[in-house]
Amino acid sequence: MNGPHSIKTPGELISGDFTAADEPFGLFAVWFAEAVKSEPNDPNAMALATVDPEGLPDVRMVLLKGFDTAGFVFYSHIDSAKGRELAATPKAALLFHWKSLRRQVRIRGTASRVTDAEADTYFATRPKQAQIGAWASKQSQPLESRMAFEKAIALNAAKYAIGEVPRPPGWSGWRITPQAFEFWHDRPFRLHDRIEFRRAAPDAEWSKTRLYP
Repeated sequence: MNGPHSIKTPGELISGDFTAADEPFGLFAVWFAEAVKSEPNDPNAMALATVDPEGLPDVRMVLLKGFDTAGFVFYSHIDSAKGRELAATPKAALLFHWKSLRRQVRIRGTASRVTDAEADTYFATRPKQAQIGAWASKQSQPLESRMAFEKAIALNAAKYAIGEVPRPPGWSGWRITPQAFEFWHDRPFRLHDRIEFRRAAPDAEWSKTRLYP
């Protein structure tokens, strides 16, 4: 992402001691860039944890589609389980695990919907079959058979055979605005390095604490 919330990545963090970083967004950007080069599949995969109305945690893998100092963005159906849970309790946790680098990043914060303009812009970049799939799927709802789903895909493919596919009204994105980061790096004999960043509000200064492994 570019713009007022763009992240400047300090080059010295690439090869230096990551525990010396004084803020989390630049460090995340460096680690993410390295993961893009080293991970064999989906370096942008992240576990998203939410909570249901009974207080029971829910977790699933989603794909990060953009990040800057405003937060971390992913997209899905508004009426999916995650969408309903975030509407009721707009708080979430994220986990990135890059096995090739022996690193993980944990993020906790508040959730908010992206603007319609942001959702439209991203939806327009998706492959057409994925756009049609978004119209055909009633995500997280009971499905009577695979054939029923394939029929819905075929009907929408015919409907949008010519021209652009508009974004479904029930499909959007969320931005997780971090209140806490934890960076973890594997070390021999389980003597790992861990640092945590916390802030009281989105416009507050970050505090940093080094943690026992």
